[in-house]
Amino acid sequence: MNFTPTEEQRLLGDQVRALCEEHAPPQTLRELITDNAPWRRELWDHMGELGLLGAAIPESCGGVGLGPMELAVINRELGRAVAPVPFFSSCCMAAEAIRFAGTSEQQARWLPDLAAGRRVATFAWAEPSATLTARPLTTSIDGNRIRGAKTPVPDAALASLCVALADRGGKDCLAVVELDQPEVERKPLNGFDQLRHHAAIELRGAQCEVLQAKSGSGPIRALFDEFATLLAFEQVGGAEAALYMARDYTLQRYIFGRPLGSYQAVKHKLADILAALELAHANALCAIETLAMGGRDSRTAAATARIGATGAYETAARENLQLHGGIGFTWEANCHFHYRRARLLALSLGSVEVWSDILIDALAETASPPRAA
Repeated sequence: MNFTPTEEQRLLGDQVRALCEEHAPPQTLRELITDNAPWRRELWDHMGELGLLGAAIPESCGGVGLGPMELAVINRELGRAVAPVPFFSSCCMAAEAIRFAGTSEQQARWLPDLAAGRRVATFAWAEPSATLTARPLTTSIDGNRIRGAKTPVPDAALASLCVALADRGGKDCLAVVELDQPEVERKPLNGFDQLRHHAAIELRGAQCEVLQAKSGSGPIRALFDEFATLLAFEQVGGAEAALYMARDYTLQRYIFGRPLGSYQAVKHKLADILAALELAHANALCAIETLAMGGRDSRTAAATARIGATGAYETAARENLQLHGGIGFTWEANCHFHYRRARLLALSLGSVEVWSDILIDALAETASPPRAA
């Protein structure tokens, strides 16, 4: 595998980083939290104008027609900035689900508005009694009506469209639901990360449209592998930002006449974070390349990327706060942005324990049978 980014991918990352620096600096993040605002609309609109929201959507549906690697590049930069936009929910989950499981007619109906940013979508899979590895789903579809409860659903207050995972005749399927129906109720949830809002959704016989191209646990499981891989890139970007924040602070903070970063214990701590980060990044690159090539080990690669990126981000965010000392716990410092996001993403799309079980099962499935003596 060639993990070297192309010139176009480097330029794409630079473009997204410049957008975030202009429209979502730390002071803007503080203002959004103070105002309890769910997103930065100006950043979203600019991303739509530049075609970033339709990066992986086919050109026939108003997108740019790029691949999963470009989605990963965008997600990494947004993670670096803790960007307050519903990109992962709308573009990496809902739009990818429609592209993956929808017919050409369904794609043409729903994807153009998502690519242009005219609509925000989300993906609802979590239920109080169902997880990635535990079934059955309590949300069910009868005809063109869907009933059940989904919680927590990311960016549900912003979204006008939802792709929901549900049971239909004993088989997992995906369905598109308009959220402005009277049969849909949304309840905001208090979250640890105030820059990514969640809500609970009650579906009381709401109209829906089943995505008909693919259904069943196998294809949907492959879709979750893509979600996990893309989320790993967001975590890698956040971990990198937290590490550099810690490095810069320890170089300018003097203790007993010497920079804090000159002490061996601090150097070793930063080196350990860097090692974990580089390993997580390599795992994420391996997973996205495997996904792009349709490799048979995509589930193993996705689980490995998810586990490594979660650990790297949590460690980097926690140590960044500790290395800042007392100032790191204050509102004025920027440490809390990444600490909150790292804790949130550690539980989004299943915890490390869940993905560890998935990894073990995937390795068992792909293991070669023992040879006879």
